[in-house]
Amino acid sequence: MRKPFTLAATTVAYAASPAAADTGTITYEIPRLDVSGYRKPYVAVWIEGADRKPVKMYTVLFDQSPIGDKWLPDLKTWWRRGGRAMKMPVSGVTRPTRGPGQYKIKMGSLSDLPEGSYSLVVEGAREKGGREILKAPFDWKPGEPVSVSAQGSSELGTITLSIGA
Repeated sequence: MRKPFTLAATTVAYAASPAAADTGTITYEIPRLDVSGYRKPYVAVWIEGADRKPVKMYTVLFDQSPIGDKWLPDLKTWWRRGGRAMKMPVSGVTRPTRGPGQYKIKMGSLSDLPEGSYSLVVEGAREKGGREILKAPFDWKPGEPVSVSAQGSSELGTITLSIGA
């Protein structure tokens, strides 16, 4: 009885491993700032190509109150590179703002992403606060692991991208 179960588990693990090579995780950190009137930041996370055009949008954190989208243009780079064309909220992409902490985003399959040079981009902005944009460039070859990171200095902490690892 155990032998077929072990064989089935081995087959499933082997069949799943090629797909795992093209999936990844993005980790980003919102630091705790000791400032008066602290507001949770708006944050946008995306992958852009060498031409600086967005290729995949992963998340946009913003105040989802009736006037919350009024402040989306404060994410200046994201806004100019395609955010203004998005009708908010976007199912599966937009979320409420988050407080200080470390957060993970499962990227899903990147098998449709052509080989080339890309950057993980994370932008954060706070109302009555600062704005920061981080980029972590990487070269993508399907099936090969990728691990890059960048360190923020004010509105964002460490960002990391890990694919196939």
